[in-house]
Amino acid sequence: MKKLTGWLLVLVMQACCLHTASAQDGRTALVPLPSVDDFTRGKDGWAFALGLSLEYESAYEGSDEFGFGVEPAGAVQWRRGDDVFYWAGQALGWRGLRANTWLLEAAVGFDEDRKESDSDDRRLRGLGDTDDNVELVLQARRALDADWRYWAIGRVVTGRHGNLGLLGVGRRFGDRLDGTGSEINVVAVFHDSKRANKDFGITARQSAASGLSQTRLGGGFRSLGLNYVFRHNINNHWQVFGEALYERFGSDIKDSPIARSRYEAEVGVGVVYRF
Repeated sequence: MKKLTGWLLVLVMQACCLHTASAQDGRTALVPLPSVDDFTRGKDGWAFALGLSLEYESAYEGSDEFGFGVEPAGAVQWRRGDDVFYWAGQALGWRGLRANTWLLEAAVGFDEDRKESDSDDRRLRGLGDTDDNVELVLQARRALDADWRYWAIGRVVTGRHGNLGLLGVGRRFGDRLDGTGSEINVVAVFHDSKRANKDFGITARQSAASGLSQTRLGGGFRSLGLNYVFRHNINNHWQVFGEALYERFGSDIKDSPIARSRYEAEVGVGVVYRF
């Protein structure tokens, strides 16, 4: 696994240096943001991309255990003007550009369950497995200048396990308009009590089975997050990408026995082939 990690990191570093070998077709992405994948090359119609990403991340929210995982990457997209419909893994959605300053998005996806087996140290023993959940995601980004160098973002995630909201700002680096380059986002995350207790609460029954203190959380501030995204076209078909995420939990969450760490983190690198 370490060899595979090293190979992908080398590939990313080489991609940064291959400017003369990269295919720069000059086509414009829906918005020039690396976090918004656009495989259409500025054309209407179907677009396909398939690849893999290698991730090193927290075992579950609040965990101090980390591990590697390999995930599929890419998407099936259909573009018509300033609208893109897509299927990417466990999400089916739409995004559209309005007045060149608003990027609106709606998607339906899955919130994966947490299993007792996610902790190799058996720290989730007695808490049971949470259920998979279908969620609706609504998001809006507002450009703060003409070329999406700076923007504000808001997101709402809702489902039967509760609601989560996000507010933040971001900055794009690089001069390309094809969705490559890098960007950084700083966000504040909020949740209601139902979502808070789904992730970090402990019922009386769970307390008796696990030996952990019964815990009930209220809604409000959840965390402060920092997210970095990188994307680069090696040529007309191959693209490499990377992402790093750091989330610092608020004081209420840190008091939960489930939160063995004050933060959650993830680093990933990958490659996709655009057909």
